[in-house]
Amino acid sequence: MTPGAYAYVPLERVVWGEAAADAVPREVGRLGAERVFVAASKTLARQTDAIEVLKSALGARFAGLFDEGREHTPFDTVLACAEAVRAARPDLILTVGGGTPTDMVKVVQLCLTHDVRSLDALAALAGKRTAAPSSLRQIVVPTTLSGGEYSSVAGATNTATHSKESFIGPDLCARAVILDPAITRHTPERLWLSTAIRALDHAVEGYCAPATNPLVQAAALKAIALFATSLRRTKADPADLQARHDSQMATWLAASSLGRVPMGASHGIGYLLGAMHSVPHGETSCVMLPAVLRWNEDVTAAAQKDIAAALGRPALSASEAVGELIAELGLPRRLGDVGVGAGDIPALAERAAVHPVVLANPRPVRSAADAAAILDLAR
Repeated sequence: MTPGAYAYVPLERVVWGEAAADAVPREVGRLGAERVFVAASKTLARQTDAIEVLKSALGARFAGLFDEGREHTPFDTVLACAEAVRAARPDLILTVGGGTPTDMVKVVQLCLTHDVRSLDALAALAGKRTAAPSSLRQIVVPTTLSGGEYSSVAGATNTATHSKESFIGPDLCARAVILDPAITRHTPERLWLSTAIRALDHAVEGYCAPATNPLVQAAALKAIALFATSLRRTKADPADLQARHDSQMATWLAASSLGRVPMGASHGIGYLLGAMHSVPHGETSCVMLPAVLRWNEDVTAAAQKDIAAALGRPALSASEAVGELIAELGLPRRLGDVGVGAGDIPALAERAAVHPVVLANPRPVRSAADAAAILDLAR
């Protein structure tokens, strides 16, 4: 027997089947919170009534709002949010939106716990696994499918070094996740579908990881199968709430791998594409996952057959089946589609060759030449 362990994050509840405006007050009451600070995406807060509805549902418990987060979670927005939270003195944060506000609040938790108030102090925490429990936690109403609310790993961008940094704590995940497909109708189609491919990437790389385990593999295959149908249904009819719900369930399942088994080159190179070229997270998976599957095919052949079958395309390779789904959803498929040209490959390859997530890839990436070969497959 191969030794192993699966550590559960302190996520207490996942709630579905009711409106967020009904579920949020109940969860706030369950947790005994009296002052709730809301962190939300700017679009939701300023272009829809979604946040006003939740503020009304919170009533006198609403303690403040921060909606200045930016894509890729730059350090300065984390510090600004932390200061806003300190000023409001809440006992719970409600995060509403996609991966940007969720990751931002995760790192804010660390800032509050460790009294981080400067860029240098925040940079000093990067890459370290902290043990102290958070002084303040969050509950999350996700509006995309990136799935970060289920993990205690966060990413934020150090704009001074153009690098995406990891932050790890014992309880950075949500205490409760509230899944309301109706609120996701505000999410732009390309963002919804591309973040689904990000979640699909969690499932695929988790399934193929050398250190995977039965729980991750079973959840991953179910997630992949759900995505294969639900995303096509959403593309055909964006108002299909059952399809959106199924994609939310798939994201929950896919997240069983996050922070529990190593991801591979699709994730690792994706972090670099985001930090160096501002490519949205979901779109990095759209352009990199099929290429990485092709690169890894000889090493993960059996696993890739399972993935293709779960996608409903057993006669295709996993790379072809994933690429077909991405094409049907009308999402970018090549580096050029997201503004990355041939001249950008050498610098990306140099950084990828030493990136710790890339180095965990099932087929070893031993040099910049190897990384360049993967990137060439994505051109």
